[in-house]
Amino acid sequence: MSRIAANPIPYWARAGKTREVLAEAFADFQEIGFTAVKADVPDDMTAGQYQDWIAGYGLSPALSLFNSPFDETVVLADELERAKRFAAVQVALGLDRTMVSSMGRPERLAAPAVGTGFDAGRLDRAIDACGQVSRVLAAEGLRPLHHSHVGGVFETEHEITTLLDDLGPDVIGVGPDTGHLRWAGIDPAAFITRYADRLGGIHLKDCFADLLDRRDLSYREATDSKRLWAEPGLGVVDFDAVRAAIPADYDGDYMIEVDEPSVASKKESHRMSYAWAQQWTAS
Repeated sequence: MSRIAANPIPYWARAGKTREVLAEAFADFQEIGFTAVKADVPDDMTAGQYQDWIAGYGLSPALSLFNSPFDETVVLADELERAKRFAAVQVALGLDRTMVSSMGRPERLAAPAVGTGFDAGRLDRAIDACGQVSRVLAAEGLRPLHHSHVGGVFETEHEITTLLDDLGPDVIGVGPDTGHLRWAGIDPAAFITRYADRLGGIHLKDCFADLLDRRDLSYREATDSKRLWAEPGLGVVDFDAVRAAIPADYDGDYMIEVDEPSVASKKESHRMSYAWAQQWTAS
Protein backbone atom coordinates (compact mmCIF):
# COMPACT_ATOMS: atom_id res chain seq x y z
CA MET A 1 0.00 0.00 0.00
CA SER A 2 1.32 3.44 -0.90
CA ARG A 3 2.39 5.67 1.99
CA ILE A 4 2.52 9.42 2.46
CA ALA A 5 6.19 10.08 3.15
CA ALA A 6 8.17 13.22 3.94
CA ASN A 7 11.50 14.61 2.80
CA PRO A 8 12.99 16.78 5.58
CA ILE A 9 14.87 18.97 3.09
CA PRO A 10 13.74 22.35 4.54
CA TYR A 11 15.14 21.31 7.92
CA TRP A 12 18.63 20.48 6.71
CA ALA A 13 19.03 22.58 3.53
CA ARG A 14 20.76 25.38 5.45
CA ALA A 15 21.47 23.77 8.81
CA GLY A 16 23.06 20.57 7.47
CA LYS A 17 22.13 16.93 7.98
CA THR A 18 23.15 16.76 11.63
CA ARG A 19 21.48 14.35 14.02
CA GLU A 20 20.04 17.27 15.97
CA VAL A 21 18.46 18.78 12.85
CA LEU A 22 17.07 15.47 11.65
CA ALA A 23 15.75 14.64 15.12
CA GLU A 24 13.73 17.87 15.07
CA ALA A 25 12.25 16.89 11.71
CA PHE A 26 11.47 13.35 12.83
CA ALA A 27 9.74 14.57 15.99
CA ASP A 28 7.60 16.96 13.93
CA PHE A 29 6.74 14.23 11.42
CA GLN A 30 5.72 11.85 14.20
CA GLU A 31 3.42 14.44 15.75
CA ILE A 32 1.86 15.26 12.38
CA GLY A 33 1.18 11.62 11.55
CA PHE A 34 3.77 10.68 8.92
CA THR A 35 4.92 7.06 9.07
CA ALA A 36 7.68 7.20 6.44
CA VAL A 37 10.65 9.45 5.72
CA LYS A 38 13.16 9.71 2.87
CA ALA A 39 16.00 7.33 3.69
CA ASP A 40 19.18 9.36 4.22
CA VAL A 41 21.55 7.42 6.45
CA PRO A 42 24.17 9.63 8.18
CA ASP A 43 27.76 8.73 7.32
CA ASP A 44 28.48 7.68 10.89
CA MET A 45 25.52 5.30 11.12
CA THR A 46 24.87 1.82 9.80
CA ALA A 47 21.61 1.04 8.05
CA GLY A 48 20.46 -0.87 11.11
CA GLN A 49 21.27 1.96 13.48
CA TYR A 50 19.44 4.44 11.28
CA GLN A 51 16.40 2.18 11.02
CA ASP A 52 16.27 1.80 14.80
CA TRP A 53 16.66 5.57 15.21
CA ILE A 54 13.77 6.58 12.98
CA ALA A 55 11.63 3.73 14.33
CA GLY A 56 11.79 5.53 17.66
CA TYR A 57 9.73 8.25 15.98
CA GLY A 58 7.29 5.80 14.41
CA LEU A 59 8.92 6.20 11.00
CA SER A 60 10.14 3.73 8.40
CA PRO A 61 12.54 4.39 5.50
CA ALA A 62 11.05 5.55 2.21
CA LEU A 63 12.31 6.09 -1.31
CA SER A 64 15.66 7.88 -1.39
CA LEU A 65 17.71 9.42 -4.20
CA PHE A 66 21.06 8.82 -5.89
CA ASN A 67 22.31 12.11 -7.26
CA SER A 68 25.13 12.66 -9.75
CA PRO A 69 26.04 15.45 -12.17
CA PHE A 70 26.45 12.75 -14.84
CA ASP A 71 28.81 15.09 -16.66
CA GLU A 72 32.51 15.63 -17.30
CA THR A 73 33.11 16.77 -13.71
CA VAL A 74 32.85 13.21 -12.36
CA VAL A 75 34.84 10.03 -12.91
CA LEU A 76 32.36 7.39 -14.02
CA ALA A 77 34.19 4.53 -12.32
CA ASP A 78 33.94 6.39 -9.03
CA GLU A 79 30.22 7.00 -9.55
CA LEU A 80 29.63 3.32 -10.22
CA GLU A 81 31.37 2.37 -6.98
CA ARG A 82 29.39 5.02 -5.11
CA ALA A 83 26.19 3.61 -6.61
CA LYS A 84 27.11 0.14 -5.33
CA ARG A 85 27.68 1.46 -1.81
CA PHE A 86 24.47 3.46 -1.91
CA ALA A 87 22.49 0.43 -3.11
CA ALA A 88 23.88 -1.77 -0.34
CA VAL A 89 22.60 0.64 2.30
CA GLN A 90 19.19 1.06 0.68
CA VAL A 91 18.68 -2.68 0.27
CA ALA A 92 19.72 -3.20 3.90
CA LEU A 93 16.89 -0.81 4.82
CA GLY A 94 14.44 -3.06 2.97
CA LEU A 95 13.95 -0.72 0.00
CA ASP A 96 13.63 -2.05 -3.55
CA ARG A 97 13.85 1.18 -5.59
CA THR A 98 15.52 4.57 -5.68
CA MET A 99 15.25 7.88 -7.46
CA VAL A 100 18.16 8.78 -9.75
CA SER A 101 18.69 12.45 -10.51
CA SER A 102 21.10 15.02 -11.87
CA MET A 103 21.63 18.41 -10.27
CA GLY A 104 24.20 21.13 -10.02
CA ARG A 105 25.24 22.39 -13.47
CA PRO A 106 26.48 25.93 -12.60
CA GLU A 107 25.08 27.62 -15.70
CA ARG A 108 21.68 26.06 -15.07
CA LEU A 109 21.62 27.07 -11.43
CA ALA A 110 22.36 30.62 -12.59
CA ALA A 111 19.59 30.55 -15.23
CA PRO A 112 17.27 27.67 -14.34
CA ALA A 113 14.44 25.78 -16.02
CA VAL A 114 15.20 26.70 -19.65
CA GLY A 115 18.00 24.33 -20.65
CA THR A 116 20.79 26.90 -20.44
CA GLY A 117 23.99 25.88 -22.22
CA PHE A 118 22.50 22.87 -23.97
CA ASP A 119 25.19 20.57 -25.36
CA ALA A 120 24.10 17.53 -27.37
CA GLY A 121 27.37 15.73 -26.75
CA ARG A 122 27.11 16.29 -23.01
CA LEU A 123 23.55 14.96 -23.05
CA ASP A 124 24.62 11.81 -24.90
CA ARG A 125 27.44 11.20 -22.43
CA ALA A 126 25.14 11.87 -19.48
CA ILE A 127 22.57 9.39 -20.78
CA ASP A 128 25.27 6.74 -21.14
CA ALA A 129 26.57 7.43 -17.62
CA CYS A 130 23.07 7.37 -16.15
CA GLY A 131 22.42 4.09 -17.91
CA GLN A 132 25.57 2.54 -16.46
CA VAL A 133 24.71 3.73 -12.95
CA SER A 134 21.14 2.46 -13.36
CA ARG A 135 22.38 -0.99 -14.36
CA VAL A 136 24.66 -1.11 -11.32
CA LEU A 137 21.80 -0.14 -9.01
CA ALA A 138 19.56 -2.79 -10.58
CA ALA A 139 22.24 -5.45 -10.24
CA GLU A 140 22.47 -4.62 -6.53
CA GLY A 141 18.71 -4.98 -6.05
CA LEU A 142 17.37 -1.46 -6.54
CA ARG A 143 14.97 -0.41 -9.27
CA PRO A 144 16.24 2.94 -10.64
CA LEU A 145 13.69 5.68 -11.30
CA HIS A 146 14.62 8.86 -13.10
CA HIS A 147 13.78 11.90 -10.98
CA SER A 148 13.16 15.18 -12.78
CA HIS A 149 15.04 18.15 -11.31
CA VAL A 150 15.74 21.66 -12.52
CA GLY A 151 19.43 22.56 -12.56
CA GLY A 152 20.91 19.36 -13.95
CA VAL A 153 21.73 17.88 -17.34
CA PHE A 154 18.23 16.37 -17.61
CA GLU A 155 16.21 19.55 -17.13
CA THR A 156 14.01 20.19 -20.16
CA GLU A 157 11.31 17.98 -21.64
CA HIS A 158 13.57 17.13 -24.58
CA GLU A 159 16.42 16.09 -22.30
CA ILE A 160 14.25 14.03 -19.95
CA THR A 161 12.30 12.24 -22.65
CA THR A 162 15.47 11.57 -24.65
CA LEU A 163 17.01 9.96 -21.57
CA LEU A 164 13.97 7.81 -20.88
CA ASP A 165 13.34 6.82 -24.49
CA ASP A 166 16.99 6.06 -25.24
CA LEU A 167 17.54 3.90 -22.15
CA GLY A 168 14.12 2.26 -22.20
CA PRO A 169 11.99 0.72 -19.46
CA ASP A 170 14.31 -2.24 -18.89
CA VAL A 171 17.04 0.14 -17.71
CA ILE A 172 15.24 2.92 -15.86
CA GLY A 173 11.78 3.70 -14.57
CA VAL A 174 10.21 7.04 -13.68
CA GLY A 175 9.97 8.88 -10.37
CA PRO A 176 8.83 12.39 -11.30
CA ASP A 177 8.67 15.56 -9.26
CA THR A 178 5.48 17.43 -10.12
CA GLY A 179 6.91 20.81 -9.12
CA HIS A 180 10.20 20.53 -10.99
CA LEU A 181 8.37 19.38 -14.10
CA ARG A 182 5.99 22.33 -13.91
CA TRP A 183 8.83 24.82 -13.36
CA ALA A 184 10.53 23.50 -16.49
CA GLY A 185 7.35 24.03 -18.49
CA ILE A 186 6.32 20.36 -18.58
CA ASP A 187 2.75 19.28 -17.83
CA PRO A 188 3.14 16.76 -14.95
CA ALA A 189 -0.07 14.88 -15.74
CA ALA A 190 0.77 14.49 -19.44
CA PHE A 191 4.29 13.37 -18.55
CA ILE A 192 3.03 10.77 -16.07
CA THR A 193 0.49 9.55 -18.60
CA ARG A 194 3.24 9.06 -21.19
CA TYR A 195 5.36 6.99 -18.81
CA ALA A 196 2.64 5.52 -16.59
CA ASP A 197 3.87 1.96 -17.06
CA ARG A 198 7.28 2.99 -15.66
CA LEU A 199 6.05 4.93 -12.61
CA GLY A 200 7.63 3.72 -9.38
CA GLY A 201 7.64 6.80 -7.14
CA ILE A 202 6.54 10.42 -7.08
CA HIS A 203 7.36 13.64 -5.27
CA LEU A 204 4.28 15.76 -4.66
CA LYS A 205 5.51 19.31 -5.05
CA ASP A 206 3.59 22.41 -6.05
CA CYS A 207 4.69 25.81 -7.29
CA PHE A 208 3.21 29.28 -7.37
CA ALA A 209 2.67 31.03 -10.69
CA ASP A 210 4.64 34.11 -9.61
CA LEU A 211 8.10 33.11 -10.82
CA LEU A 212 7.44 30.53 -13.52
CA ASP A 213 8.06 33.03 -16.28
CA ARG A 214 10.85 34.97 -14.56
CA ARG A 215 14.19 34.56 -16.29
CA ASP A 216 16.24 36.96 -14.17
CA LEU A 217 16.50 34.86 -10.99
CA SER A 218 18.96 32.13 -10.11
CA TYR A 219 17.83 28.81 -8.65
CA ARG A 220 18.74 29.99 -5.14
CA GLU A 221 17.07 33.38 -5.56
CA ALA A 222 13.86 31.79 -6.82
CA THR A 223 13.79 29.26 -3.99
CA ASP A 224 14.62 31.79 -1.28
CA SER A 225 11.79 34.07 -2.42
CA LYS A 226 9.21 31.73 -0.88
CA ARG A 227 7.13 32.37 -4.00
CA LEU A 228 8.39 29.43 -6.05
CA TRP A 229 7.57 26.28 -4.09
CA ALA A 230 4.13 25.89 -2.60
CA GLU A 231 2.60 23.37 -0.26
CA PRO A 232 0.65 20.89 -2.44
CA GLY A 233 -2.72 22.27 -3.42
CA LEU A 234 -1.78 25.93 -3.01
CA GLY A 235 -0.08 26.39 -6.37
CA VAL A 236 -0.73 25.82 -10.05
CA VAL A 237 0.00 22.10 -10.45
CA ASP A 238 -3.19 20.33 -11.54
CA PHE A 239 -3.20 17.55 -8.97
CA ASP A 240 -6.61 16.27 -10.05
CA ALA A 241 -5.09 15.54 -13.45
CA VAL A 242 -1.98 14.06 -11.81
CA ARG A 243 -4.10 11.69 -9.73
CA ALA A 244 -6.06 10.64 -12.81
CA ALA A 245 -2.80 9.90 -14.65
CA ILE A 246 -1.42 7.60 -11.95
CA PRO A 247 -2.26 3.98 -12.79
CA ALA A 248 -4.58 2.06 -10.48
CA ASP A 249 -1.86 -0.50 -9.70
CA TYR A 250 0.72 2.11 -8.63
CA ASP A 251 2.63 0.69 -5.64
CA GLY A 252 5.08 3.47 -4.81
CA ASP A 253 5.06 6.10 -2.11
CA TYR A 254 3.74 9.65 -2.30
CA MET A 255 6.51 11.85 -0.97
CA ILE A 256 5.83 15.36 0.23
CA GLU A 257 8.65 17.74 -0.68
CA VAL A 258 8.54 21.49 -0.08
CA ASP A 259 12.13 22.71 -0.40
CA GLU A 260 11.34 26.16 1.00
CA PRO A 261 7.99 26.40 2.83
CA SER A 262 5.77 29.29 1.86
CA VAL A 263 4.67 29.63 5.50
CA ALA A 264 6.88 30.63 8.44
CA SER A 265 6.99 27.24 10.16
CA LYS A 266 8.50 24.09 8.66
CA LYS A 267 6.27 22.01 10.91
CA GLU A 268 3.15 23.88 9.81
CA SER A 269 4.16 23.46 6.17
CA HIS A 270 4.36 19.70 6.64
CA ARG A 271 1.14 19.59 8.65
CA MET A 272 -0.68 21.38 5.82
CA SER A 273 0.88 19.12 3.21
CA TYR A 274 0.05 15.93 5.09
CA ALA A 275 -3.56 16.94 5.62
CA TRP A 276 -3.88 17.78 1.92
CA ALA A 277 -2.23 14.49 0.86
CA GLN A 278 -4.56 12.43 3.04
CA GLN A 279 -7.58 13.92 1.29
CA TRP A 280 -5.97 13.77 -2.15
CA THR A 281 -5.02 10.10 -1.93
CA ALA A 282 -8.43 9.19 -0.54
CA SER A 283 -10.46 10.99 -3.20
